[in-house]
Amino acid sequence: MYLPEHYRRLKRAPQVILPKDIGIILAYTGVNRDSVCVDAGTGSGWLAVSLARVAKHVTSYDVREDFIKIAERNREMERLENLTIRLGDVKKKIEERDVDIVTLDMPDSDKALKNAHKSLRTGGYVVGYLPHMEQVKKFVEVLDKLKFTETFTTEVIARDMLVREEGTRPSTKGVWHTAYLVFARKGE
Repeated sequence: MYLPEHYRRLKRAPQVILPKDIGIILAYTGVNRDSVCVDAGTGSGWLAVSLARVAKHVTSYDVREDFIKIAERNREMERLENLTIRLGDVKKKIEERDVDIVTLDMPDSDKALKNAHKSLRTGGYVVGYLPHMEQVKKFVEVLDKLKFTETFTTEVIARDMLVREEGTRPSTKGVWHTAYLVFARKGE
């Protein structure tokens, strides 16, 4: 799988959200230069860095100090002054209010939805990055209880192509399934 240079230079320790999924998150939520974002499950910070390249401000939470150190290094390398990385558990509290998007990439992210709902402005998006369908089911059940609207789930499959003189076909190498993406909006 091809990675653009700005991703190749970022440090990586835990699993990261790849550009194929980051692009869909940006496109479907409409994140732009006026957007205020909360990201939870910072990990190496690839999604937080990508959001900060576009948005007005991003606050990213993680419960692990070792991951925060990696993400801070990536933030500094990219010179992103609009990215704040915090040690904290969004299942307990999200400090920010009236945000445009909350992304959740963490175990038991359904348990953070109540706080995400409080944090979002009306019409704001929550996005769950969920590797297993069982997580999707729990996540959507909680979204329904909290009266989120426009809920939908998708998976992005990107296939590299092998182009050769003898023929062109999909490569047998590459990343197929990464996670399911669940999108929903905060209703009135």
